[in-house]
Amino acid sequence: MLDYIIVGSGLAGIAFAETLLQNHKSFVVFDNHSQNSSKIAGGLYNPVILKRFSQVWNANEQLELADIFYQRIEAKLNTQVDFKLPIYRKFFSIEEQNNWFAASDKPALTPFLSTEIVHKQYSGIDAPFGYGEVLHTGYVDTEVLLNQYHAYLRNLDLLVESAFDYSELEVLDDNLRYQNLKAKHIVFAEGFGMHANPFFKHLPLDGTKGELFIIKAPKLDLDVIVNTSVFILPLGNDLFKVGATYNWGDKTDLPTEEGKQELIDRIKEILTCDFEIIDHFAGVRPTVKDRRPLLGTHHLHKNLHILNGLGTRGVMLAPAMALDLYDYIENGKALDKSADIRRYGLAK
Repeated sequence: MLDYIIVGSGLAGIAFAETLLQNHKSFVVFDNHSQNSSKIAGGLYNPVILKRFSQVWNANEQLELADIFYQRIEAKLNTQVDFKLPIYRKFFSIEEQNNWFAASDKPALTPFLSTEIVHKQYSGIDAPFGYGEVLHTGYVDTEVLLNQYHAYLRNLDLLVESAFDYSELEVLDDNLRYQNLKAKHIVFAEGFGMHANPFFKHLPLDGTKGELFIIKAPKLDLDVIVNTSVFILPLGNDLFKVGATYNWGDKTDLPTEEGKQELIDRIKEILTCDFEIIDHFAGVRPTVKDRRPLLGTHHLHKNLHILNGLGTRGVMLAPAMALDLYDYIENGKALDKSADIRRYGLAK
């Protein structure tokens, strides 16, 4: 009998799989790769919500666990996935500079906001008011991470690349059966695909579509991540990842002309140099209105669990939330009430 079946192998699924490996638990992962939001994500980690100048929920703990997690993954895969880069917030006025200094005085933000304005000139960007530097930031190359980790699981014969058929799941009191498998627990980490899950589809997972570009800009000289109305992330070889849009109505993962034009307009507000669009991606982020994850156990079936709702911060959230769910299932450690699915009551 397996300890776990995991459904989904995006950031949430692989974080839980790695947690199980660290704790010597047996498992298999099912995924038909129908959800692409983890793979095409910007991958930034940033402890500050710059629009509102507030600290990300539990940022200190998440950053600490993420750092350990990605170091371990890099050693295991012999591949760099975590790139520690400053994020520079471009200022458009003296007022924005003043707002930055006011925010940096908040005790929760002091460790993360530099009080020195950066006046470095980057060719291709006009920034007469300079930049504010966010500390303890960077990005994870999620495409490399997921491709390499899937290959790792494949080599261990732990990845089943097919759709999960909910109608074939037989839930018993002390275990569950699926096709030819028996397991003690199942964890659903399906991202926006949760809407097809009959056990958890009552939960309010909104889904927010995001579109991104890869652009080529030979005259843009940038060695940091610049964040304004979009982020611009240097990839090397004159290539940059740029994003992202937010669309709450469209739930497809197809790029749109509207998203394309929005990104072009925003890039032109920042760059003074020419650029060429090399690629255009779209995906639906698993977002929740209260901006908190969806963790917990089905109210009727004690061996059915969920790890979802990581939204726009999956890179930071996944390692911490996977550990929280594992400790909840295996050790009876209470979940944070603001992340526990019981905040939404029982399924009808």
